[in-house]
Amino acid sequence: MKTKNNSNQLMMTILKGRTFIVLILLVVFFSIVKSNFLAPATLTMVAKHVALYGILALGMTFVIITGGIDLSVGSVVGLVGMLAGGMIQEGVTLGFAGVTLYFSVPVIVILMLIVGCLIGAINGLIITKLNVAPFITTLGTMYICRGFASLRSGGATFSDITGYEGLGNVGFKALGSNFASIPAGVYVFAVLAVVSVILLKKVPFGWYVLAVGGNEKSARLSGIKADKIKILVYMISGFCAAWAGMINTAQLSAAHPASGDSWEMNAIAATVLGGTSMAGGSGTILGTVVGAFVIGVINDGMTMCGVSEFWQQVIRGAVIILAVVIDQVQRNMQARMALQARNENK
Repeated sequence: MKTKNNSNQLMMTILKGRTFIVLILLVVFFSIVKSNFLAPATLTMVAKHVALYGILALGMTFVIITGGIDLSVGSVVGLVGMLAGGMIQEGVTLGFAGVTLYFSVPVIVILMLIVGCLIGAINGLIITKLNVAPFITTLGTMYICRGFASLRSGGATFSDITGYEGLGNVGFKALGSNFASIPAGVYVFAVLAVVSVILLKKVPFGWYVLAVGGNEKSARLSGIKADKIKILVYMISGFCAAWAGMINTAQLSAAHPASGDSWEMNAIAATVLGGTSMAGGSGTILGTVVGAFVIGVINDGMTMCGVSEFWQQVIRGAVIILAVVIDQVQRNMQARMALQARNENK
């Protein structure tokens, strides 16, 4: 019996550290297959993508812990990019006054973050007040945001987004630049990750999020305002998506309505790979960070190896399914071990 318990404990340890183990194996594999995979230029490229997927996944983690889903984040990336690019290139024209306003970069950043939060709040309000399923709500928002992104320029691209010295709106490209050889997006990702850890583990808000995802009815009976918590987590998701949209636009120095297309899948995959349960009630920020690295390494590694984009989609889908299956195996094993421990203590 003791040997069996030790074996179960070992299996649980492996399951809990599966994402980190997979990351190490992927890095070793791609570094062998492509000799330049660990070159500074390649690592910088991977870091840029990991930061973008990771920022989206941080917000997604809070949403999924509550038992929800946010399919709109990729479209928010595109919409925010188009709005920011348009404000820099064309300003905001007030037809009734016959004037065009140009805003400084800090003001544009704040406005875009507000846009992201507002979209998240709309998602949360529809889900909680109108009792519409998160999947349907955010699917609808996804199409709405993508449509507005295209309407902003008639489907055209805002290129060479640099601003104008005389108008005081230069500096946006700094969000896509490198500082000390590290992309600015990585710094933003790191700060948001630290803040997310504090929110989830160090303050009551995080306990409420976990409680709502674990058992919403019990959470409500204990006095937790579940609707408010749900609205806030969708606002956090929108906030993170806005950051990703601005950083992506700054890195490209251009904004296109299709930017961020399908990125919600990368965010969901990183979150689930990191150990956040799709059933809600459990998840960690550190796991999500590692999951983002796994997704970034897989995507860039496959691209460098010349894997077809079609096969990449197949592999990403398989990764999501496998992650959910393994999560279910872990949950079942934990339940069996807990039951066995209770029986032994009787």
